Amino acid sequence: MLALLAFKLTLNMDGLPLHTLKFKPGTLLNRLFALVYTCGIIALLYHHVSKLNMLHSDAQQDSIIISLTFLLSDFLLAFLWTTRQAFHMRPVHRHEYPENLLFSNKSDFPALDVFICTADPYKEPPMDVVNTALSVMAYEYPPDKVSVYVSDDGGSQLTLFAFMEAAKFATHWLPFCTENNLLHRSPEAFFASTHSFNLQTHKIKTMFEGMRTKVEQVVARGKVDDNFDLVNEQERKVFNKYWTDNFAPRNHPTVIQVLLQSDKDKDIKGQEMPNLIYLSREKTTTLPHNFKAGALNALLRVSATMTNAPVVLTLDCDTYSNDPKTPSRALCYLLDPKLRNKLAYVQFPQRFHGLNKNDIYALEYKGLFHINMEGVDGLAGPNYVGACCFFNRRAFFGGPSFFVSPELPELSPEHVFNKPILNSQQILARAYHVANSNYENQTKWGSEVGFRYGSLVEDFYTGYRMQCDGWKAMFCNPDKAAFLGDSPINLLGMLNQCKRWSIGLLQVAFSRYNPLTFGFRSMGPLMGLAYAHYAFWSIWSIPLTVYAFIPQLALLSGVSIFPKVSDPWFILHVFLFLGAYGKDCLDFVLAGSTFARWWNDQRIWMIKGVSCFLFGFTEYCLKAVGISTHGFSLTSKVFDNEQSKRYEQGIFEFGVPSPMFVTLTTAAIINLAAFVHGLLHVFRGSSSSYLDLEYLKGMFVQMFIAGFVVINSRPIYEAMVIRSDKGRMPTEITLISACLACVLYASTSPRMCKT
Repeated sequence: MLALLAFKLTLNMDGLPLHTLKFKPGTLLNRLFALVYTCGIIALLYHHVSKLNMLHSDAQQDSIIISLTFLLSDFLLAFLWTTRQAFHMRPVHRHEYPENLLFSNKSDFPALDVFICTADPYKEPPMDVVNTALSVMAYEYPPDKVSVYVSDDGGSQLTLFAFMEAAKFATHWLPFCTENNLLHRSPEAFFASTHSFNLQTHKIKTMFEGMRTKVEQVVARGKVDDNFDLVNEQERKVFNKYWTDNFAPRNHPTVIQVLLQSDKDKDIKGQEMPNLIYLSREKTTTLPHNFKAGALNALLRVSATMTNAPVVLTLDCDTYSNDPKTPSRALCYLLDPKLRNKLAYVQFPQRFHGLNKNDIYALEYKGLFHINMEGVDGLAGPNYVGACCFFNRRAFFGGPSFFVSPELPELSPEHVFNKPILNSQQILARAYHVANSNYENQTKWGSEVGFRYGSLVEDFYTGYRMQCDGWKAMFCNPDKAAFLGDSPINLLGMLNQCKRWSIGLLQVAFSRYNPLTFGFRSMGPLMGLAYAHYAFWSIWSIPLTVYAFIPQLALLSGVSIFPKVSDPWFILHVFLFLGAYGKDCLDFVLAGSTFARWWNDQRIWMIKGVSCFLFGFTEYCLKAVGISTHGFSLTSKVFDNEQSKRYEQGIFEFGVPSPMFVTLTTAAIINLAAFVHGLLHVFRGSSSSYLDLEYLKGMFVQMFIAGFVVINSRPIYEAMVIRSDKGRMPTEITLISACLACVLYASTSPRMCKT
């Protein structure tokens, strides 16, 4: 279908380019630096091995254990640094020219199916989901070519009620956007922005606030009861039909409700409306739910039976469109005759609104969503990050050179609807059938067809498997953010999210599709290394935890474990530290960020190492040996005003007890104690000097590491001692961590002193 559209397009292009590509400057310098740094890493590992040989001959058991620990840590750091270099070998930047897309009429535009997933109306407020849906319904795109599917995996009548209200409001909002050529087409974002005030704007805002009030009243009540003033009896029957006494979030029948139908519903100006469909797939307590990937596959099948658009956009429930021309940018790649046969998806970066000035939680993800994306864009393309992505529907049915036929002909991406009739009984019956909880039994869904199962990070796994099958991807990063989403504004929310990612990535790393083996063979060494860098993300916890505790405990015991300042090997350690941090800072600033944001980014990297990465790695290992742990949990998108105010002020939010805070606080206490102990020893001086310079020369590296951690731990010390607000570190966490720090010192000091 896309091939036919691309053929029509070429007749109208007049030789104008749809997109261009240029290589990022500094690529040669990146490669030279990588070569020099690699030599430094090899020299460091050689130093560890030679030192280990000497210790082995002296049979110093405790020293051998310490040396082996640092050899393992530095080897893992070297491995992760090596995998990261794949992103710096061929970075590119692309630019699109949507104005060069020349269609003879609107029927030539490819149809677009938009998938929006939500699961819990209390953690993911329905009004956020409504704003997301309205922003894409108002795209600068033929409305009869757009179908928005909302998957409510919690099966909440509150969400359906919100979208019934949204469908009515959309008949006013869409023509308002078109007439005023709005850039912000999410109502929430528009009314929060600077806009001209007139009678029409006032009227629309009043309608929006009325809808919000009505939805929030229902959410506060917890249900849509018979006494509530619904507009008509037909809507009341929908709720009474599905939400019976036996209805439960994890045990309920399929709910499909067509709220808007393009060939039937018109806006207040008489223009066609986009299709809007609510779906809650059937769930039973006896079958696994496969979380978001299962919901997406249900959407993929249901949409195929109803509209079967060749282009599919996936969005998070809180990620609204920030540019009405975004589909045209994606089409610049999807309709390119040179790319279309191998292009699976066009990935836009995830960006977040409302980040505080210096981004204290590093939620800009500059490395993940910008630097690394441009790096692999010069290879086979970026990984799929779960949202903000336009797919070629054909990519869900096998590689570009092979096709996996679905069970029903109507599910095939080649099946074309002459005129979809969403409410016809035949089509609805088929849609209910493919949304059935046991439909996927004995099929290839989740393994060879659709979004892939087997990992908590189904987005990463799906994109990875597609690229292993031979598909390519493109990264589209326009100056104006195409999408904006909500991000956690408390530390625990961010850490829990990263812990879930860590576990899911390890599930890929230790599967039969390991990027270092399967990925190398399927995509080549550089793409294999790039995917391995993410898959083994959580093993950062091993070297970071080692460097957070062992040098400091040795410093407290007066044991030197690094070269003295006068030792030539000291220069190597300085080069490796400054080289890694300096290069990372330079990349960050050149990518358009600031030094302050980079500092917070590296701080959060250290925090993750002894918290979410460590707990994610541990939880995966426990699951691997059959010990059950906590399951999947949603990240709450609801925050109170006090939290928001502290976040805007750049104050870290702790507030509630968490095991991840224990390791974090313990590391902060031990590093502070070690650094103060070292300073006191230096300034105590020897008999002939006010400063003990020999001690400083021997302990400089350990004191530097402890001091560096202390500087990064300033928000933790403030939360433990100075602050009195609700976001301070819980007292029990501080006490437990202090006791644990004492136990660690008491248990290691005697052995350290013997080395």
